[in-house]
Amino acid sequence: MRLDAFLPAAVEGLSRVRAKALILDGHVTIDGRAVREAKHGVRTGETVAVTLPPPEPAEPEGEAIPLDIVYEDDDLIVIDKPAGLVVHPAPGHSGGTLVNALIAHCGDSLSGIGGVRRPGIVHRLDKETTGLLVAAKNDAAHRGLAAQFAEHGRDGGSLVRGYKAIVWGVPTPLKGTVEAAIGRSTKNRKKMAIAKDDDAHAREAVTHYVVDAVFGPKGAPIASLLSLELETGRTHQIRVHLAAIGHPVMGDPEYGAGMATKAAKLPEPAQSLVRALHRQALHAFLLGFEHPVTGEAMEFEAEPPADMAAIIAALRDA
Repeated sequence: MRLDAFLPAAVEGLSRVRAKALILDGHVTIDGRAVREAKHGVRTGETVAVTLPPPEPAEPEGEAIPLDIVYEDDDLIVIDKPAGLVVHPAPGHSGGTLVNALIAHCGDSLSGIGGVRRPGIVHRLDKETTGLLVAAKNDAAHRGLAAQFAEHGRDGGSLVRGYKAIVWGVPTPLKGTVEAAIGRSTKNRKKMAIAKDDDAHAREAVTHYVVDAVFGPKGAPIASLLSLELETGRTHQIRVHLAAIGHPVMGDPEYGAGMATKAAKLPEPAQSLVRALHRQALHAFLLGFEHPVTGEAMEFEAEPPADMAAIIAALRDA
């Protein structure tokens, strides 16, 4: 057996990627001799020793950013992300992210994912999308959660991701599925789009929806409230799929900009509330998964934030 395969099987909580890094850095010996080749074969009777150095300080650094914590234990943390909070540091967002906040909040409870004290992010929400997000605190939890999100619940597991969206118009039928591959837009590389048949880089995308409420005069509805469930997890998936069927998310600056004039058809105070909404009205209200360490089925719900709740209330009263 290869050394980089043997170590994860022998050392609980050690990933193959981490094992390879330890081998290359000279932290693994066989019969007292350092071995730096990940593919080196391990033979019966040999003594393999591994030294686990303390996790390196996190990069980026922690920042004291307030978090709405829904649940937390030694292995993971679930938060209700507000609008405007970027999940991962990136060019233009080197600080002030959810990762910075989690590093500061979790502190020494982070056991060193990949050798560095930082949270394990297994899924993301767009900057202006609100709602539930789970992060791992250690390698074991990270691997377990990552495996579930990779399967998207198709393996019969308990993973479920539910969203609420206020959209323009009313989808037909009132309950349905949007199944269309998504790829990078050829017109704007910062955006995603329904892929063409010859797009080799496109990825399968499936979104299920149900219309919860219809707003506007009978026979001429203006907007509706949807519950959505993801069967895949592509970048901007819900926003792209809903725009593709002619019902973009209200307030979406990238995929629903052409619908801005529709706000004029709304009565007050709904009209003013919609005009003041400078983000997509999309909220991850439901998150369910199997605890990656205990195996317990876990499910969390979060009510829509104040801006969406106010619009929904105003539209109901209109």
